[in-house]
Amino acid sequence: MLRFAPSPTGDMHIGDLRTALFNYIVSKQRNEDFIVRIEDIEKEKNVEGKDEEILALLSLFGIEYSQVIYQSENVRFHSAMALQLIHDKKAFSCFCSHEWLEKKREEAKENKKAYSYDDACRNLPDELVLDNMNPFTIRLSRPDKAIVINDLIKGEVSFEPDAVDSFIIMDQDKTPTYNFACAVDDMLSDISLVIRSQEHMSDTPKQDHVRTSLGYEKKVEYAHLPIILNDTFSVKWLLEEGFLPAAISNYLISIANETPQEIFDVKDAIEWFSLEKISKSPARFSIELLREINKKHLKNMDATELSRYVGFADANIGELAKVYLEEASTTKELKSKIEAIFAAKEIPEEFTEVAQIMAKTIKNAPYFQEYDDFKKYIMKESTLKDENFSKALHFLLTGAGNGPDIALVYKYLKNYIREIIK
Repeated sequence: MLRFAPSPTGDMHIGDLRTALFNYIVSKQRNEDFIVRIEDIEKEKNVEGKDEEILALLSLFGIEYSQVIYQSENVRFHSAMALQLIHDKKAFSCFCSHEWLEKKREEAKENKKAYSYDDACRNLPDELVLDNMNPFTIRLSRPDKAIVINDLIKGEVSFEPDAVDSFIIMDQDKTPTYNFACAVDDMLSDISLVIRSQEHMSDTPKQDHVRTSLGYEKKVEYAHLPIILNDTFSVKWLLEEGFLPAAISNYLISIANETPQEIFDVKDAIEWFSLEKISKSPARFSIELLREINKKHLKNMDATELSRYVGFADANIGELAKVYLEEASTTKELKSKIEAIFAAKEIPEEFTEVAQIMAKTIKNAPYFQEYDDFKKYIMKESTLKDENFSKALHFLLTGAGNGPDIALVYKYLKNYIREIIK
């Protein structure tokens, strides 16, 4: 079983989507189920509707999952596991106040030492614990030896006991902390491999320690992805800007990775993707590289399908949109080009007179299959022969003074001339 575990606290970013894609791909390769776990325990941070938005985005990108689990529904299990750890003397009640702990952190900072909890409450006698009416947290006793993680990307990574610390597993309000809830949930779902960002590397030994302390014998595998530098783009924004889901997936799978081809879809990636081929070093997200990949996906798209992105259902308009890929790279940019063709034209003053004569002639012209015949007719009937002819015609047909070859534009617009010349 593999899982994607987003928090419904904001927009999904490209790093989140990459994690979801990799988990989905590997689940298909291993023929294991893939689930989505919404980590919603911190209620005050949740944004209403973000869970549904996340699931909708996964569906849009073709990421199929067998089940959706809300972490908040597992709180009773988290509490039961915490009680078991206390019963087994592997966890303890900690009465240290936030102010006291903050003072200890400041002292460590002043002494230029890494802070770790001093286990002040670890060995309190039972009677002192029972008689103490102050608020308390529950801490898991630090491990006795180093925890070694065999990461599928990073290799073997060792964590000393102080790096794990006697960390809090239940807050004073009896809410489970992130690492404890995550470890227990992975147990409950029988997760076999966790693929996530390198930012979570320090969480891994703590989660491993939770499971070991609970007597869980299965060793969960890990693969920590190198971070994406410049990860400031939300998936929602990229889609609104006109980047295709297929192109976004293509690029995210390619980042810091060896791929047998430049342009591919997720189904292709399932055939050759390998975690071991991912670079150990961070990679920078490039919007320009994404533009180039998006442009190539648009070129490969069925013309009628592409036309729908610009407001039509006509293969000719789709082919015309592909012509504009010389100067545009997203569906949003293509739509603005096509809309300009059918909108009222603003003709520069120097071309106004020529354009008015030309427009009148075109409105009375018969249908012409070929551009050359169309042009000859307009020139003959209007007697326009000066150097402004081509420029004025370009403005009339496209709304711009330059751009694609007007003969090529006419090829795809000839059935719409009456709508364009108003």
